[in-house]
Amino acid sequence: MLKKLKLPLVGVFLGLVSLALVAHGNPGNMGFCIACFLRDTSGALGLHNGPSYARPEVIGLILGAMIVSLITKEFSPKGGSAPITRFVLGACVMVGALVFLGCPTRMVIRMAGGDLNALVGLPGFVGGILAGMFFLNKGFTLKRTQKVAKTDGFALPVIAVLLLLGLLFVPALLSTSETGPGSMHAPLWIALAIGLVVGGVGFISRMCFVGGIRDSIMFKNFSMLSAFVALLVVMIIGNLIMGNFNLGFEGQPVAHNDGLWNFLGLGLVGFGSVLLGGCPFRQVVLAGSGNTDSVAAVFGMTFGAALAHNFSLASSSAGVSENGPWGFAIAAVIAVAIAVYNTFFNKKGSANA
Repeated sequence: MLKKLKLPLVGVFLGLVSLALVAHGNPGNMGFCIACFLRDTSGALGLHNGPSYARPEVIGLILGAMIVSLITKEFSPKGGSAPITRFVLGACVMVGALVFLGCPTRMVIRMAGGDLNALVGLPGFVGGILAGMFFLNKGFTLKRTQKVAKTDGFALPVIAVLLLLGLLFVPALLSTSETGPGSMHAPLWIALAIGLVVGGVGFISRMCFVGGIRDSIMFKNFSMLSAFVALLVVMIIGNLIMGNFNLGFEGQPVAHNDGLWNFLGLGLVGFGSVLLGGCPFRQVVLAGSGNTDSVAAVFGMTFGAALAHNFSLASSSAGVSENGPWGFAIAAVIAVAIAVYNTFFNKKGSANA
C-alpha cells in the first residue's frame, strides 16, 4: 500500500512546497517552474536583460539530486549521447515554454490556481508527447550513453555551488531585477532548502511530467500520473484556503490568454521533452546526479532563455510577442528535423531515453 502511495505523496509534497514558495514571495502560480527558474538564472548571469535572479530553488534541485544519488550510491556519471543535439533540443523546449510562459510543472500549478489558459495548453502538451512517441515507436535514437569521468559528473553541481557562493558573498556580481517576476522571490534559505529536498525526492521518485503521460498512454501505467493529480488537488485546496484561486482566463499572474499559442507552446515543450527523454524538471534532476547529457539539455534551456529574451521571442502578460511566432516556428522546425533525421537516417547506436 505504501509503495502505491509513494508517487501521490510526492505530488502532495510538491504541491505544499509550491504553495509555501508563493506564500513567501515567489510570483503567483509560480511556486515551482523550471523554465522560469532557468530563465531568471540566465538573466542573473547577464545573458539577457529580462527577469533576473539566481534562483536558489534550481541550485537546490541540482545539489539535492547529487547528495541523494551519492548517499544511495546511484551517482552515475555518464553521457555521450548526442550532447550537442540535446543542447539544441533544450533550447527549443525553452522557446516553447516561454511562448506559453511556464514548464509542465507550472502548467499544473497554473491550472490549480484557476488559470484556464493553462487548461487550454494541456491538450497541446499531450499532443506534443504523442507526436514524440510516434518517432520513438519508429526508432528515434540519440545513440548510446557511456560512462564518463567523475569530474564530468560533478561539473554542474560545482557550478551550482559557485552560483550559491556568489549569491551569498558577492551578490553584486549577479543581476537581480528590481521589478517584475525576477524581483519576486522567497527568502534565499527557504528557497534553497525546498530545492534541496525536492531535488532529492525527485531523484528517488523518478518523477517526470512527460513520463507520467507517456507511461499512461503506452503502458496503461497511471502511477506517475497520480503524482500530478495529487499536486493539482492539493494546490487547488491550498489556493482556495489562501484566497489565491481565480477561475478564468483574464487577470492571471504572469500569463496571457492567447489560446493558440498556449496550445502550440506547450506542444513544443512536450515534443522536445519526449525526444530528450524527460521534462525540464527531470532533466535538472538527472543533471545533478551525474548525467552529462542532461547537463547539455539544461545548458541548452538556459541558452534558449537568453535567445528568447534577447530576440523578443518570449511572451508576457500582455500576450505573445511580435517575434514569438517566428521563434516558435524556427524552434519547431529544428525539433522536427532532429526527430526525422534520428529516426529515419541515423540508425547507428540505440535509444537511451
